[in-house]
Amino acid sequence: MLRDANPMPRSQMFSNGDEAVINRKLPKELLLRIFSFLDVVTLCRCAQVSRAWNILALDGSNWQQIDLFDFQRDIEGRVVENISKRSGGFLRKLSLRGCLGVGDSALRTFAQNCRNIEVLSLNGCTKITDAEGCPLLEQLNISWCDQVSKDGIQALVRGCPGLHGLFLKGCTQLEDEALKHVGTHCPELVTLNLQTCSQVTDEGLITVCRGCHRLQSFCVSGCTNITDAMLNALGQNCPHLRILEVARCSQLTDVGFTALARNCHELEKMDLEECVQITDSTLIQLSVHCPRLQVLSLSHCELITDDGIRHLGSGPCAHDRLEVLELDNCPLVTDASLEHLKSCHSLDRIELYDCQQITRAGIKRLRTHLPNIKVHAYFAPVTPPPSVGGSRQRFCRCCILL
Repeated sequence: MLRDANPMPRSQMFSNGDEAVINRKLPKELLLRIFSFLDVVTLCRCAQVSRAWNILALDGSNWQQIDLFDFQRDIEGRVVENISKRSGGFLRKLSLRGCLGVGDSALRTFAQNCRNIEVLSLNGCTKITDAEGCPLLEQLNISWCDQVSKDGIQALVRGCPGLHGLFLKGCTQLEDEALKHVGTHCPELVTLNLQTCSQVTDEGLITVCRGCHRLQSFCVSGCTNITDAMLNALGQNCPHLRILEVARCSQLTDVGFTALARNCHELEKMDLEECVQITDSTLIQLSVHCPRLQVLSLSHCELITDDGIRHLGSGPCAHDRLEVLELDNCPLVTDASLEHLKSCHSLDRIELYDCQQITRAGIKRLRTHLPNIKVHAYFAPVTPPPSVGGSRQRFCRCCILL
């Protein structure tokens, strides 16, 4: 059984006055095992019961996974430092999401004491700037840490060669230079989230694609500078891609998605919301080359028509795979599209808000084939005629959620 580096001798651990029945009846190893199932709050309460339980509760082996999100307003840097000293090499997962009081000094002490950390979330810790990493770190979330720059990313990736997941959502200072370090030093990277990193361009993202061939989940939603060149590089270098999120990337076209679909046959989820230049051509390529597609968002893709949905509905993904289809604000889509989807037996949800040519009758016909499907649609209210005589007030229903 693993214990702290300098455990107290058993003879000193439990004095006669401290020997409650549970302490006398159960082996200390079993008690320690019981304590391992307790959360942070309960461990701290148990530590105040007696001297014996204090030692058990604060044993480093009980502090392998810690999530302090519920206490974010009260967490200061010294708390993190104390935890790191207590848990030491035992700690594997730590979430400091939203802990605004934690800064670089606390993280520096943490990095020195917790060399075996594998998953670290600093999401929203806005005091964090540039700090070096831990060599065994596999997953790091520093989303919305907008003080982080290319220097911090360089130090991080050089010190953490085994990174599998890197979440940089909202790190608005990051430019292509930072991504070049990621592409050079993170060959094991599987997940990368760069949502709203608005300064990055094709140049940095192409470097990532060329260096991270194992990439499976890639989010660049809100990175409005990217073009088809990035999609082409992604298709050429990352054949195992499963999730792609490129919402609001309005420069992407059918050309880029054709190159992607022809090379990335394992795609399961795609968010193409507000990719306003794509047409039915993209759907034709996805229907032919991406048989595993489960979730597809085409909201605000205003050039999509019934013909594109027809190809999607007859493709290999349609019968057994496709679960969610979002078509909000696709003005050219009509009830004919719903007819093309009636054989998609796995379709669980379809979004049709502001699809002006979709009718209640069309939805009703779809439901006769897919009775369990969730359909979300909006129908503009009919303006009631002016009241003729009498004082009775008339009301209109503004929308119907199907």
